[in-house]
Amino acid sequence: MLHPGFFENKGPFPAADLAKVVGAELAPGADGARAICDVRALADAGNSDVSFLDNRKYLPQLAATAAGFVLVQPAFAARVPPHAAALVTQAPYRSFALALQKFYPEALVPKAAIGTSGCAVDPSAQIEDGVVVEPGAIVGPEAMIGRGSRIAAGAVIGYRVAIGRDCYIGASATVVHALIGDRVIIHAGTRIGQDGFGFAMGRDGHLKVPQIGRVVIQDDVEIGANTTIDRGALKDTIIGEGTKIDNLVQIGHNVVIGRHCVIVAHTGISGSTELGDFVVMGGQSGTVGHIKIGTGAQIAGASHPKEDVPPGVAVGGTPARPLRQWARELAIVSRLAARKGASSDEVDD
Repeated sequence: MLHPGFFENKGPFPAADLAKVVGAELAPGADGARAICDVRALADAGNSDVSFLDNRKYLPQLAATAAGFVLVQPAFAARVPPHAAALVTQAPYRSFALALQKFYPEALVPKAAIGTSGCAVDPSAQIEDGVVVEPGAIVGPEAMIGRGSRIAAGAVIGYRVAIGRDCYIGASATVVHALIGDRVIIHAGTRIGQDGFGFAMGRDGHLKVPQIGRVVIQDDVEIGANTTIDRGALKDTIIGEGTKIDNLVQIGHNVVIGRHCVIVAHTGISGSTELGDFVVMGGQSGTVGHIKIGTGAQIAGASHPKEDVPPGVAVGGTPARPLRQWARELAIVSRLAARKGASSDEVDD
């Protein structure tokens, strides 16, 4: 069954009206009465959607986009494809945030377990036989929970959340804006599906960017206590089949983690990072955003890649580099320090 989604789209809006709301100018000759139906990323947008470009890194995506309208700075207006109309603005990301607020105003307030029934388990929730809901747990409207799953004391299952069969949701965990597969274990205190950290920074303050994506957790995933997984901004945050995540891990919005990865405690994965299958990230490691960690790569504990890591490569250090190189550097520094120490001892004598 196709999931109905978590947020209602309030569009469409005429292009001229939306341009006024977001502080942009419609390109000369563009049809201001033409309807804009949704806000999407460059790679996913269609002819009736508006997208944005705020980073030169995505110029190839701009050239290939099927979007009908694109928010761009004046310098890039000429790069908008002929089939699309430019919405010219000095601050495309801020205009994008305003467009999202116009289309999805409800996304500014998370939908946890809203309902008017006052029941711990909302009457509209669909719960299969064999589900155990422990005392103090809350199951919100239109939530779906599969056979054999247990919702521990104090857990919150939000509006329209779908949880598969034979799952365990730990005490005081919160699951909102998420779709969970079968045989998933989510330990106590975990937070899944809250807002991603999205703000359009500016001199007049930081404008909140509505996060309208979801968290999708595939089968046989285990997530440790007090880990947080943000929902996507436009796309989904995805945790691949069989992946094991330790306690106190932070996973940002739009992150895609492949199958059977291992993410050790205190790791932080910044937004829009992609991990291939069987990636291992050691404790206290982390990534910058918008990079790719290849299948089978290994990130040593307390290491931090700042650029793509090829498949099968082990890296260490900050910024991370190939493990052997990092080890040689440490050895050289250690020998230099030893020599310096010896020289100082001779001077003292």
